[in-house]
Amino acid sequence: MLEDRAAAESPTPWPTAYPDGYAVVDVETTGLARDDRIVSAAVYQLDARGQVEDQWYTLVNPERDPGPVWIHGLTTDVLSGAPLFPEIAGELAARLDGRVLVAHNAAFDWSMLAREFARARATAPVRQRLCTIALSKELRLPLPNHKLESLAAHYGVVQQRAHHALDDARVLAEAFRPSLRLAAQAGLRLPLLACQPLTEWSDGPTRPATTVGYQPSYRQSTWRASRKRPACPYPNPGRYEPGEQLIQGMRVAFSGDTSIDRELLEDRAIDAGLHIATSVSRLTSLLVTNDPDSPTSKTTKARSFGTPVIDEAAFMQLLLHVTPAPGTSGGS
Repeated sequence: MLEDRAAAESPTPWPTAYPDGYAVVDVETTGLARDDRIVSAAVYQLDARGQVEDQWYTLVNPERDPGPVWIHGLTTDVLSGAPLFPEIAGELAARLDGRVLVAHNAAFDWSMLAREFARARATAPVRQRLCTIALSKELRLPLPNHKLESLAAHYGVVQQRAHHALDDARVLAEAFRPSLRLAAQAGLRLPLLACQPLTEWSDGPTRPATTVGYQPSYRQSTWRASRKRPACPYPNPGRYEPGEQLIQGMRVAFSGDTSIDRELLEDRAIDAGLHIATSVSRLTSLLVTNDPDSPTSKTTKARSFGTPVIDEAAFMQLLLHVTPAPGTSGGS
């Protein structure tokens, strides 16, 4: 591609603040919930300028039903002889150590890895992550959407086995390299986000002795972040009125990828006196999403309930001037 060639030939010095190396990661999972498990993982190690140094792939026995076989193609029979996550955690950690984790929708891949390492009573050696969706937005790439196949097509990268962790990681590594060069050429600050490992967990109900074939409703563990958030002290004043200001106590839900780390975004909302809703209901005041047309459960419910929807940038502007709750200092 012209972008890759131009960036490669550019005499612009490489930014000294850029990371020394990257671990391009893809994981396939039993589902998208917090208690779902990894069924395969792949890592492409890249040097500071995006050149491939090594690749690695493994199946993982999820110790439960494999989930959407029609997507990842990994059946119970295939996974029954695969290693458990604790058995591959050390090798995976060695391939991540000292590198920035790169993934497409990195918040998801990181959260799955963090939970698996926590289950194994270990800590993922990842301090920063970089989402290629966020990088594409920073570069203003002319993509029709932010799917991996669209990014791959933009750079002429051919997908061979979509939703196979090793091929998805290869495709992403090949697409990330020209994006990294474009960013370096422009002197762009990379959208790096901090990774907070999970530090607390609790075991769920006792499992049967078999390793795969559990019912989809099975819950192995319950998870919580390393710190608890305080309850919102203000009553819900109702829905947000477009064009007006937010009011303390409003229930705000988030859906999809955000350029600002989701935990940080939620922290800012809480500091402003808002209530973070984990789902959308008739009581939800506002849904924040950068992809309002995506068919997620939250956007679908927001449309059915008539819940106002705004994007992340508009929400950040509204956070600058949140109206105090009625009856509080500064409120009416």
